[in-house]
Amino acid sequence: MVRGPWFFERFGGGWRFAPGPEPGTTIATWRYNFRCRPAFLRRYGGTMFHVNPEPGAQIHSTDPFAAPAAQRSPVRRLRGRLAAPVTLWTAPGPAGLTVSSTLVAEGEPDRLLGLIDPESDLWAAIEEAGRFAVAPLGPQHRQLADRFAGLFPSPGGLFAIGTWTETPYGPVPADAGGWAGCRLETAREYGWSLLVEATIESVDLPRDTPPLLHYRGRYHDLPG
Repeated sequence: MVRGPWFFERFGGGWRFAPGPEPGTTIATWRYNFRCRPAFLRRYGGTMFHVNPEPGAQIHSTDPFAAPAAQRSPVRRLRGRLAAPVTLWTAPGPAGLTVSSTLVAEGEPDRLLGLIDPESDLWAAIEEAGRFAVAPLGPQHRQLADRFAGLFPSPGGLFAIGTWTETPYGPVPADAGGWAGCRLETAREYGWSLLVEATIESVDLPRDTPPLLHYRGRYHDLPG
């Protein structure tokens, strides 16, 4: 895998098909080798097999890797029930990441906070440049949000698709409702994430657009 979900540091897999015991049937074997990140997930790495001896196949609408309801973390379930705006953070390089934990604090100076993946390309770019841009995403950005979250293919690179507006803080989607330019102040480990604190230096809000929300693992639009 050249690029995939952030929690896979390394991932590879293969499918093997062999004649089944009955005429007209096939046995399909899936074999995956992977290494997870951050470090606390690495005990789940290794090799995983799945053999389907039944004829035919089925595509499921649910997550096959989801933990059973009784084993799910109550804190994770609580977080999932807090609707959050979906934003795109970018930095010179360029690098970008979908973030749904952005908070703005008014004051003198105005501040912006967010939780991001400390092993992401975005953090490396922010750390080097000392600045970054934050753009609220709208309903038309669902695929873009998945792409920058590592959940959707990005042939040619994350910024190869779409129209972008270059700013001193990083590129932003040309059709975004606005963006903020931020100067990095501090960052520290917070839980399994990195808490980034920044000063808002510039705000550009050329149009009023509806937000894209993240709630219980899915994207939602505000009702009209």
